[in-house]
Amino acid sequence: MTTSTASTTSPTSTPPTAPPGGIPAEADWDRAPSLLEGAETLELTPARCNLRYWLNAVPQGTLRGRDLGHDDDVRPLDAVTRPGPLNSALTQELAYRSVAEDKATRAIGYMTALAPDTDTMEFYATQLIDEARHAMVFRSHLLDLGVPQEELFATVERLSATDRERILVPLENLGLRVLRDERDFVGGVLVLTVLVEGVLAPAAELSERKWRVFDPAAADIERGAVIDEIRHLTVGSAVVRDHLRRNPHDKERLLELIREGYALWDKLPTTEQLMRREELFQQGVDEHRDLLGDYEIWPGRRLADTTAVERLETGHAWAARMQRTRLAHMGLEEAT
Repeated sequence: MTTSTASTTSPTSTPPTAPPGGIPAEADWDRAPSLLEGAETLELTPARCNLRYWLNAVPQGTLRGRDLGHDDDVRPLDAVTRPGPLNSALTQELAYRSVAEDKATRAIGYMTALAPDTDTMEFYATQLIDEARHAMVFRSHLLDLGVPQEELFATVERLSATDRERILVPLENLGLRVLRDERDFVGGVLVLTVLVEGVLAPAAELSERKWRVFDPAAADIERGAVIDEIRHLTVGSAVVRDHLRRNPHDKERLLELIREGYALWDKLPTTEQLMRREELFQQGVDEHRDLLGDYEIWPGRRLADTTAVERLETGHAWAARMQRTRLAHMGLEEAT
């Protein structure tokens, strides 16, 4: 099965150059790579991605006035806004994602407090803002899908409650134990980079592609989030890599933390959750196949011809490949 055309080269040590306007390529809406390409090839560090970088790159580059993640004239199709499987699939996804980003925002507050130097503190302060913005735009798009303003937070609670308790709370408990209780900054970076964003981020790439026709606004929201996640993943990888270069004796402890995290993931019902949403999406594909035409979700594969299982397996393959590359970059390839 073809899964992606993203590059499989190792991360390069050459930082991306900025175009004449001054926006770094990896943060520019039109020039940023896909998540898979960016997370596998870019080299970014806290010193490069400090607060000054963010103030220039994100408001002026990634967002450019898209306060809610998309331009005002980009709207979902009626097939998504009216009751039906597409609406159910997307509202469930957005509610869950908004809660996940909210929990990440709160946990990153500990990372900002524990950061060992100013550049790193500034970077995680900007990531905190990024995650809070993601939570806000995911939540706000529910209004465009027919959720009444006065019922927004109650709807998020209703749609996300089961998956929040079964998936997000166990992950949150691991992160809080490492960051809040043990005050382990590098361990917290590892949990966030490998065990949370490293697993969940490829789902955002898949979501951007599969909603592009049915809901271009949702796809643009995912596009903006993906651009941010590239930065988060690559900087987090650099933090762990540089720590291990200075402290090679700490490698086994970090490997054990990854093993603990993977064991936790094996117990979480994430495949069940994702399959539930993919099956709803598939019902929507079957009902509205005519709207998709020849649109390709990845090169050579029409979205109309894919199945729920194929999309789910592809997302898993992307996550596994990205993790292998990033763990090798950190010097923790044994974890794979």
